[in-house]
Amino acid sequence: MLGRDLVRAAELANHEVTATAHLECDVTDRASVDRAVLDARPDAVVNCAAYTDVDGAERDPEAAMRVNADGARNVAAAAADQDASVLYVSTDYVFDGHKDGLYVESDEPNPLSGYGASKLAGEVETAVANPQHYIVRSSWLFGTAGRNFVETMLDLGGRESQVVVVRDQVGSPTYTAHLAEGLVRLIGTEAFGLHHMAAGGQCSWYDFAVAIFDRAGVDCRVLSTTTDELGRPAPRPEYSALGTQYDDAIHLPDWTDGLDDYLAERG
Repeated sequence: MLGRDLVRAAELANHEVTATAHLECDVTDRASVDRAVLDARPDAVVNCAAYTDVDGAERDPEAAMRVNADGARNVAAAAADQDASVLYVSTDYVFDGHKDGLYVESDEPNPLSGYGASKLAGEVETAVANPQHYIVRSSWLFGTAGRNFVETMLDLGGRESQVVVVRDQVGSPTYTAHLAEGLVRLIGTEAFGLHHMAAGGQCSWYDFAVAIFDRAGVDCRVLSTTTDELGRPAPRPEYSALGTQYDDAIHLPDWTDGLDDYLAERG
């Protein structure tokens, strides 16, 4: 989802892009990664591979670690061997959700879930393996090239008269096309280190669902529930909206603009 939008954004910015699918470059296989990076000889490598099944990671944390941590180390080290920079995409789920306000780069991570722990481990592995690193935390991604919350809601709304969505998790839904443009801008700088880059504004999953149906013109009632009542295997942070402490940070459009652009692109 993010990878396809990133290729498009990079090509529009006149970068020469080598994009590899899973069969061509398995991040858990160091030799596979080394071959792919050696063949491309890039100036920058962006790691868009990720284990993103939050509940699956709770059941099988080793699988999440293999991709999100070990894989991150393989990609960062292969890039370093070619004197290339590396960008690792991380998540708001590295935080526990107990802060009263936006999370910024200097806030101490404390992941609640196996998924969040695996992504935080990937941040560390990336930073250790390659000094020319960008670590970018984003939030609640949705885009036209993959399954996501917006698509799930539209599918349910076309078949059901009502849906039930949690109201006690708040974050910043981020359109992958907007994030991709921001990432391309970032890799054109030498601002190595940790960055937060998510959509402006914040909402709950309930608010997001209401906005989706309203903007898409879908007649579906949204009922609210709590995380505890839903009973998912993995804990989620109650509040994980991201901000930045940097004056020269790259800011993305508001999440509502992202939703409008997603629906326009989706057609």
